[in-house]
Amino acid sequence: MAVARKTRPRSKPRPKPRPTIHDTAHGDGRAPSHVALPWHGAADLPAAQVDSYNLELRDTEGFIGDKASGRAFRDLIDRIRKEGRDLTEHDLRTTRARDMSKKEFDAILTGEDLGAAAIVHGAIEEFAQSITAVVQRFLKQKSWRDVQRIVVGGGLRRSRVGEIAILRAALLLREAEVDVEIVPLSHHPDEAGLLGGLQLLAPETMAEHDGFIAVDIGGTNLRCGIVTLKKTDRFGDSASVELLLHWRHRDHRPGREEALDHLGGMLRELAAKAKRRKWKLAPVIAVGCPGLIAKDGWIKRGAQNLPGNWEAEDFNLTEALRERLPRIDGRSISVALHNDAVVQGLSEVSRMRDVEHWAVLTIGTGLGNASYTTVKQDT
Repeated sequence: MAVARKTRPRSKPRPKPRPTIHDTAHGDGRAPSHVALPWHGAADLPAAQVDSYNLELRDTEGFIGDKASGRAFRDLIDRIRKEGRDLTEHDLRTTRARDMSKKEFDAILTGEDLGAAAIVHGAIEEFAQSITAVVQRFLKQKSWRDVQRIVVGGGLRRSRVGEIAILRAALLLREAEVDVEIVPLSHHPDEAGLLGGLQLLAPETMAEHDGFIAVDIGGTNLRCGIVTLKKTDRFGDSASVELLLHWRHRDHRPGREEALDHLGGMLRELAAKAKRRKWKLAPVIAVGCPGLIAKDGWIKRGAQNLPGNWEAEDFNLTEALRERLPRIDGRSISVALHNDAVVQGLSEVSRMRDVEHWAVLTIGTGLGNASYTTVKQDT
C-alpha cells in the first residue's frame, strides 16, 4: 500500500532471527526440500514473477493510492451527504460513513429513498473516476507498462457499491482508449488472501500433504484458514479454504503482541481441528501482510495500519508466528511471508494463464498493488 517513507533511527544492528528449520536445512535461508520456500517477499515464484509491489506513487496532493482506498470512498459519501441532507430522510443524513457497513450502502442502492441512493451513486461515480486515474498513473510505471489485465480485489470488492465502481472504472478506461482489461477478483476477498498463499510454496510441497495453514493480516481484520487441494494440482485450480477463522481486530484496538497472541490462538485451533479430522498439514504457514517485506521476514515499511508497531527494529513477524505455533504434528514449521496484495493477486494465477503481464489492485483500508509476469507451465 502506498505509505509515507519514515526516517528510521538505526542506533544498533537489528538482531538476527534465531536458527530454525527455515535457516538450517540448507545453510542459506531455504527451507528443507519438502517445503522449499523462497525468500520472504520473493520475486521468483513457481507460477508467476512478481515484477513490483507496494509502489508508492505521489502527486501534488500526496499518495495517489489514498484516493482509491476504502477510506476515500467513505470520505466521498460524507462530503456528498453534507450537500444533500435535505434530499433524504435516511439515517445517512446524520450518520458518518465510517460508522456504516458496506451492506448498508448496498441496501440504500435498492431502497426507496431516492435521495440517499443519489448520494451513494454520486460517491460511486467519483470513486470510479479515482480508480481510473490511479490505473492510468500505474500504467506509466516501467513494471506496469505491459500489463494486459488488472484484477481489482480487497474488501470493497465484495459489495455491490464496489462492484459497480470497478465496472464503471472499466468503462471509463475504455472511453479513454486505455488498452487494459479490468476484472473483479473471482474469489471472495476473505478467501483470496489465503488461497494465494499456495504460490509461496514449492509445487512438490502439497504432493505429500492434505493442506496448509494460510494467514491474511489486514488493517481491519485477521483471517486464517486451511487451504486444501488435490495433490496433483500445481496451480490451485482445485484449491479451497476450509475452517476459515476471522477476527475484526479494529473493533478491539489491541496492541501488536495482543493481536499476535490472538492470532496464535486461531492458528493452534486450526491445527487441532485438522488433527481431529486426520488431515496431514504441511509444516508451513503462508502469510500475507501489508508492507515491503525483507528477505529475513522484517517489514521495512507500509505496516502503519496494523495494530501497534510492526516495523520495529527488534520485531520479526516470521519469528513471532513460529513462537506461537512452533510445530505441526510434531514437525518444526517454516513461514512463507509476502505482501498481502501480492498474495491476494496470486489467487488468480490459474485465471491469468492467457496473459503474459497482469496486475492487482486491492481496495481495503488502503490501496494495495502488485504486478506480475506469468511463468509458463512447461518451465
